Amino acid sequence: MNITKAQYARIEKYFPVQRGNVKIDNYTFINAILYIAENGCKWRALPEKYGKWNSIYQRFKSWKDKYDIPDTMR
Repeated sequence: MNITKAQYARIEKYFPVQRGNVKIDNYTFINAILYIAENGCKWRALPEKYGKWNSIYQRFKSWKDKYDIPDTMR
């Protein structure tokens, strides 16, 4: 499952502003999280089209701690 650019445009304002040298944009990050949730795979099994699995995991972990996201994706 991936969201479209049009769908992302509707929710984009609710995500943190990206600062610094960010290689993976929020759109790609959200699609990566949806892939993990839909397929129930391990982080290391995330397809490369979403970027490095560890970068996605570290951002998710950071957001989880900062924005109180439930621990359902460990």
